[in-house]
Amino acid sequence: MFMKNCWYVAAYDRELKDGGPLGRTLLGEPVVMFRDSRGRAIALEDRCCHRHLPLSLGQVTGDRVQCGYHGLEFDATGACVAVPGQSKVPPGAAVKAFPLVEKYGFLWIWMGEAALADEGLLPDWWWVDHPGWAHNPGAFLHIQCHYELITDNLLDLSHLGYVHTRTLGNDAIVDFPVKTERMEDRVRMSRWIQDRPPPPLFKTGGGFDGNVDRWQIVETQAPAHTVVYAGCGPVGAGEFGGRTEYTSGIHIRALNAPTPETEHSSFYFYAHVWDFRLDDAGWKQQMYDGFLMTFLEDVDILEAQQASLMRDPDRPLIDLNVDGPGLAARRMVAERIEAEKGGQKCDQKGSRVDGQTVAAR
Repeated sequence: MFMKNCWYVAAYDRELKDGGPLGRTLLGEPVVMFRDSRGRAIALEDRCCHRHLPLSLGQVTGDRVQCGYHGLEFDATGACVAVPGQSKVPPGAAVKAFPLVEKYGFLWIWMGEAALADEGLLPDWWWVDHPGWAHNPGAFLHIQCHYELITDNLLDLSHLGYVHTRTLGNDAIVDFPVKTERMEDRVRMSRWIQDRPPPPLFKTGGGFDGNVDRWQIVETQAPAHTVVYAGCGPVGAGEFGGRTEYTSGIHIRALNAPTPETEHSSFYFYAHVWDFRLDDAGWKQQMYDGFLMTFLEDVDILEAQQASLMRDPDRPLIDLNVDGPGLAARRMVAERIEAEKGGQKCDQKGSRVDGQTVAAR
């Protein structure tokens, strides 16, 4: 069961560079994406209404996608507008169309009630377009795991000291506790690490010779839009343990938007932004390579974890203190799903449109 009345990333915008069509299963549903003659991205059900061949096996012709079996053509609304060999289109010849928005280097799709789609409910990832921040789009990652395992992993950064010792982690993390906050529209995890050596990527990027004060602040919004606020600064340069980062030092944002393919597989879309060494092309490549290596290490862990869970799905899990943020995020998503099942119209903050709070705590 997935949330439907919300935005998910369907693809990187660059994946439609040639116009498409691009077929992808999202939330268990087949979707085809293509660009019309003006470059506008369009998403339709990936199934011709005639004999159900996936439209992604056809071709784009002008503003339409053409079925590769009998040549039926569908416009941006999903209506069949041409049938080769006959003058009239049969009644009811249409496929479902999905709202699709291009922003921050991603194509965002709304899989639920189209009338509820609102671009104002997209996450505010303004750093991608700001000149004071450098930006790397992510790589395409197809992971054999449930998408909430990815969110769990992002909200529990204690694993960095064991899985990512070559890039983002060291053994200083577990010495400091995490704080969990359930807010109106998100869950926040924060950890402050005081007077400890920086991990390799931070040491190189910031040119730090000695210890630093470091922060890890992770915020996730339903269904799975997660920002990791990471960085470090000189020891004692700011208010240690606050709600916000130091103004000094270096700052990184990891923007994460995993999307379910099925109950047991996901697409992991991500990007990174940072506010230092902005004109250093070599550093830009190092950031890309370092984070890709980090995420590929996560893929190995997550796929092994999913396989183990599927072998014995009824075996209970033991929770630790560091699991608090992930458990809170799962409750948030579960509440939203229950609200949808009950026919309640919820906005991205988990509130009913009549103003009565459903998911806020």
